[in-house]
Amino acid sequence: MATTQYYTATSIDGFIADEHNSLDWLFEQDSGDDNEDRFRSFMAAVGAIAMGSTTYEWVLDHEHILDDPAKWRIWYGDTPAWVFSHRELPPIPGADIRFVSGDVRPVHQAMTATAGDANIWLIGGGDLVGQFADHGLLDELILGVAPVMLGAGAPLLPRRLTGLRLAETRRAGTMIELRYSLPGRETMPE
Repeated sequence: MATTQYYTATSIDGFIADEHNSLDWLFEQDSGDDNEDRFRSFMAAVGAIAMGSTTYEWVLDHEHILDDPAKWRIWYGDTPAWVFSHRELPPIPGADIRFVSGDVRPVHQAMTATAGDANIWLIGGGDLVGQFADHGLLDELILGVAPVMLGAGAPLLPRRLTGLRLAETRRAGTMIELRYSLPGRETMPE
């Protein structure tokens, strides 16, 4: 059965991007020598992806994906991606991108059917992930905590969640990776 995971990096004070929607602070961090191997291993277990429009646009701009669509496949392979937006956004040639809006529940149902036994990765943003959590559709948080205080920006998860169970901790360079399961949705560490 698919596990729905929010896998992201955050500052110590709980922001996933600074006030300018920049991740420059994150790329300045030492995430360990095995960072790419950890990400490849994570992606190998993912069968569907969801992200908000701000995250999608950041990926397009930061990686210049529209100039070189093959870059999408470097990170996400052929994994189908659902992008939540109320605006029209450019598709990536050759990528399985599905633009959606509205209630996350039918989208999660479609993602689960597509993913089969593979996991569902909620990339972000925090409010989108919060909508999945509001409906009991979030199983696990995997947080790479960077030794940075941003003071403002896009919040990690602008919801009150209690009863999280720490499943695993791991050092990744100067960062710490924390894996939490949500109440009643305990999963085993990989």
